[in-house]
Amino acid sequence: MIFSDILALIIVYVYVAVIFVIAETVLKTRPEVSRKFLHIMVGNMIFAMPFFTNPWVMVWFLTLPITIVLFFLTQYSPIKIKNSVTESGHALGLFFYAGIWTVLIAIFATIAPPNNPKQYLWIVALAIVPMVYGDGFAALIGQKFGKIKYTIFGGTKSLEGSLTMFVITTVMSVFVWMVFVSIGSPMPEFNIIYIIMISAIATLCEAFSYGGIDNLTVPLTTSILYFLVAIL
Repeated sequence: MIFSDILALIIVYVYVAVIFVIAETVLKTRPEVSRKFLHIMVGNMIFAMPFFTNPWVMVWFLTLPITIVLFFLTQYSPIKIKNSVTESGHALGLFFYAGIWTVLIAIFATIAPPNNPKQYLWIVALAIVPMVYGDGFAALIGQKFGKIKYTIFGGTKSLEGSLTMFVITTVMSVFVWMVFVSIGSPMPEFNIIYIIMISAIATLCEAFSYGGIDNLTVPLTTSILYFLVAIL
């Protein structure tokens, strides 16, 4: 691990700590807003990913430690921590949220060429986009403006929220793609049709997922699709 990795880790940890403090203090009286604020803002770590020299630095020193800590803050922890239930999280949602970063980075770092472990890092970033931005804004818009409701597998959502997820996922996927290209990350040829199709499937996947499980199903599905259409 070189100096740039250490600096990137420090910046990300400070950023995440500030976001948690804001979510748990300033927004404490509005739990749902607090949870989605954390959900979206922590997701901005996407833009820090290309600045690490090796994806495994993120796994061992960032995403995995955070995942472990978040598990011990859930009601399922074998060690009961006083006041461990945060205002900005529920059940295992945050644990899944952090865990999927760890899983995806580890998978795509493993299958990447040994001389270029960052080759597939863009897939991880684009797989995270619908979970972070799409689902985050969908919940906020759906709760405030959602009028047309539908229920699948016991989960009630709104058409307005789902449309928001599709639009935000598409727009942010294009934005993330362009940012990665601009900083020199290895990327395949841009294809807006693929992005639109995968954003639509991610939206459907979220609609069929109940509770915090969408933090696993949506990124996993999206990563597989990007791998299939852009790599194979």
